[in-house]
Amino acid sequence: MSAASVSEVVARFDPITLKEMDSVRLMDRTDTKYVFHENLLPGLFEALLPSYRALEVSGARMIHYTSVYFDTPDLRLYHQHQCGKLNRFKIRYRTYVESGISFFEIKFKNNKGRTVKNRIKVPRNMEYIAGPEDELLRSLTPMDASMLKARLHVDFTRITIVNRHSPERVTIDREVTFRNGERTVGLDGLVIVEIKQERARRSEFVELLRERHIRKGSLSKYCFGVARLHAGIRQNNFKPRMIRIQKLKQNAIA
Repeated sequence: MSAASVSEVVARFDPITLKEMDSVRLMDRTDTKYVFHENLLPGLFEALLPSYRALEVSGARMIHYTSVYFDTPDLRLYHQHQCGKLNRFKIRYRTYVESGISFFEIKFKNNKGRTVKNRIKVPRNMEYIAGPEDELLRSLTPMDASMLKARLHVDFTRITIVNRHSPERVTIDREVTFRNGERTVGLDGLVIVEIKQERARRSEFVELLRERHIRKGSLSKYCFGVARLHAGIRQNNFKPRMIRIQKLKQNAIA
């Protein structure tokens, strides 16, 4: 199924603006992730039209994002995730291309499985951390700017749909690419879908995925990109996911 078909169905959702979406920012939330081929999207969206609205920014519903992720020289944050450690951090700059808005963000996965995000608005993505960003980093983590360097750039196009009846956002990330200054790799037609809720509750989207036998499966864009771009890095706990993603690519539904 072509990207144009995805665009046509997304255009049929009723819109929601960034300002209206403030009520479902969900900075403290539960996340559930899925990975599957984008040719399933038009059928899924068709079924969801009555229950969700689509975020629209400057007339666009497919919003371009670019992120810069930071880690220590020995990739401590990557290895903590790879080992399944809770109470862990992700640190990044993120720009929403259509709106021109950028944030410095710190995501914390706590030992209850919840994701807490703190962020401050900044002029642009940066290759280093300084000033107010370093102050936020010091206040929320055991690290400071001198311990971190830019390790990975991630670019993607996001569709965001918002449940009409409950505090739930669904993000669908397409055309995901990872680059580190030397190499660039992509997900080759796979999409990363994330269900974001205040607390676990009934979701029309999740029920639809279950009906289609699409299994949930966590995928960290940062960790996947690092594992693909850094030869020889330890990735034992990620191998089943990497193998599954490779199979999804090979067995894409025509």
